[in-house]
Amino acid sequence: MTFWEWLFPFGRGQENMERYTELRSGPILNTIARLEQRIMERFPESGLSKVCKEFHVLAVRSELLARNLRKPIWPVRIIAILAALLLTGLVIFAVQQLVANFSLGSEGMLQLLQSAESVVNELIFMGLAIYFLVSIEARLKRHSALKALHHLRSIAHIVDMHQLTKDPTQHVVSIVQTQSSPERKLNRAELTRYLDYCSEILSLDAKIAALFAQNVDDEVVLTAVNDLELLTQGLCGKIWQKIMILDLGE
Repeated sequence: MTFWEWLFPFGRGQENMERYTELRSGPILNTIARLEQRIMERFPESGLSKVCKEFHVLAVRSELLARNLRKPIWPVRIIAILAALLLTGLVIFAVQQLVANFSLGSEGMLQLLQSAESVVNELIFMGLAIYFLVSIEARLKRHSALKALHHLRSIAHIVDMHQLTKDPTQHVVSIVQTQSSPERKLNRAELTRYLDYCSEILSLDAKIAALFAQNVDDEVVLTAVNDLELLTQGLCGKIWQKIMILDLGE
């Protein structure tokens, strides 16, 4: 084992070991496509089928974005490097001029102190400018990832709205319907499948979001992905409570 392999054991060159330690987008997208077909076959006129169809399109776009964010944005990186080199060259030129014009004596020492103060200020400014230029690429990737995660979060809330009125107690106890009660046409088996489909969409939604955490090394993106996973877990928990009520009632 070389020094770099010891220092970075999970770096590049570990592709053969990532079959079961890295999320692969292909199987996830295939699962979403099959889930869309299953919902269309069982509930062709339902709003959930339209939600899953839109979610499939969003998942394909998000997967492509997550894959692209893994690569460097070369135009931005090249411009940032050139700008950083230009700033560095300007500071070096200023230091050379200071050294060339320096002379011994009281006036020269006073001029040296004043010039040194200016050089320190320029170095601080240059450091901030270089940090800004270097972080442009990361901030662009963060903005794109957060925008996609916002759409994935919206899908989760929409799925929750579709299962909101799916009350399992109608198959357990006798309840008198009112004029404002939502229309409930699903029998016990259909309601179980409907709720299960909602749970699957939420789980796959979190897996698509996890692709951004896997491909973008950014704390803000990782926090947003974790928040989305917690949201989908909580919504799935409510759905499975309804499924358990149906199972216990039977």
